[in-house]
Amino acid sequence: MSTAVSRIIEDLRARGGLKGADIANIVNTSPPTVSRWSSGKASPPLRTQTVIADLRYVVERLSDFYTPDETRLWLHAAHPLLNNDRAIDLINTGRTEEVLAVIERLDAGAYL
Repeated sequence: MSTAVSRIIEDLRARGGLKGADIANIVNTSPPTVSRWSSGKASPPLRTQTVIADLRYVVERLSDFYTPDETRLWLHAAHPLLNNDRAIDLINTGRTEEVLAVIERLDAGAYL
């Protein structure tokens, strides 16, 4: 059964190059749990849904600049404009705005 969460996870895989294990690590759960969400057999808690939705928005913005594989690497790498933090860690802790600010700089051509 297709649910909103399962569609978002599929989009994260397609546009962000993210695997189930990546998503599980980002939201602090197990890959089998992500698999259940993907198949519509379960639904994550609201806080986790919020993190997944934020991640989707970031991936959507990054897809304007990078391939899915490059997007995955960008999310997992320490970034100098994020104080050498990884975007996935900031998204998980509710600091998505900081990640989006860096992406806006990409969009403006201020940092490539």
